[in-house]
Amino acid sequence: MRKIRVLVVDDSVVVRRVITDALSADPMIEVVGTASNGRLALPKVSLLRPDVITLDIEMPEMDGLSTLPHIRSIDPRVPIIMFSAMSKPGASATLDALAAGASDFCTKPTQMGGLAQGVATVRAELLPKIKALCGRVGARPSSLPGATLRPVTSAPALRAVPAPTRRDASASAPVLRAVPAAALRAMPALPRRAVRTAGAARLDGPPRVDAVVVAVSTGGPTALRSLWHQLPSSLPVPLLVVQHMPPMFTTLLAQRLNEVGSLPVAEGSAGTLVQPGRAWLAPGDHHMTVRREGTAVKLHLDRNAPESSCRPAADPLLRSAVDVWGRGVLAVVLTGMGADGLRGCEAVRGAGGQVLAQDEHTSVVWGMPGQVVNAGLADAVLPLDEVVAAIVARVTGRAPSPSAGGAERAEVGS
Repeated sequence: MRKIRVLVVDDSVVVRRVITDALSADPMIEVVGTASNGRLALPKVSLLRPDVITLDIEMPEMDGLSTLPHIRSIDPRVPIIMFSAMSKPGASATLDALAAGASDFCTKPTQMGGLAQGVATVRAELLPKIKALCGRVGARPSSLPGATLRPVTSAPALRAVPAPTRRDASASAPVLRAVPAAALRAMPALPRRAVRTAGAARLDGPPRVDAVVVAVSTGGPTALRSLWHQLPSSLPVPLLVVQHMPPMFTTLLAQRLNEVGSLPVAEGSAGTLVQPGRAWLAPGDHHMTVRREGTAVKLHLDRNAPESSCRPAADPLLRSAVDVWGRGVLAVVLTGMGADGLRGCEAVRGAGGQVLAQDEHTSVVWGMPGQVVNAGLADAVLPLDEVVAAIVARVTGRAPSPSAGGAERAEVGS
């Protein structure tokens, strides 16, 4: 298998060396080029045809936000990982970049502590993301059907590249398509089984939904924005979300979701009363769980050990939701790398609850939902644009209606 080819774009000589050393030590990775700003990077995108690009946000002459749309015009499919400062401006710019088409992001270490420590820190965060984004049998994303690589002989003038506004970023987000019917028909059937709760067999009909828990990681901000455009403000149950992000990023993400949808969402805080018609996003670096206190259900935060290398992680929230609502939990596992959510979904199904998973076709990385589907835990495997309809149908007790495009959905399990 050929190596994954990486182009590193960063104005700092030290950071370029740290990233290059961190990646070059892996036998599966080859750093094929570097550039100190976007203007110098653009010709190398078409010349070197990298499989992945790491792109700094703050650079002279042409910064990351200005460079991103030009890279997308050259190569619409190449994964782009933004490098962001751990600051409020850095977090805001990162969310702009993700909305404009970036695949994922890494935060720059605040204290390098020497070259060796910087290399180790970057390797731990960056390498898994590169491999996850290029995980489809080592195939170069831009060589997949529908992708066209256009040469660039010189960088465009800076004045032609205005920084994207939120409206522009939303409009430029990728269009999500339904899964082709043929692909769903080819999906192996998962075994139907009786799931027992408190010694009684699960009923033939779906249980009443008392709460919705969403687990999401890589590609999550774009996926959540798509959901929030569709979610009704009158959702009659609470909605709890775990998005793998550091502190400050989750605060800004909650604010932005409030701007695009009608369902109120806030970053979770300890002691908050969980109520229907509202949503909470787990804060960065904290696990968020729920606890019943008398007749009330309240949020609880802790900094217990990471699970599946994540904090926040979805598994603790899902387990606590089962403790509170039992078979009334509806788990929704969206795009993301890793296996967070798998153990939690086992608990949900074990209690007689329901699990929805995003399909591979519309996932940026089919790690988290793929683990759930392959374990036989998903009641349905859906394209992203059908997830909200499925949530509302289950919450209100109505059968899901066929998609507008006529694509088949995979209904699995029981």
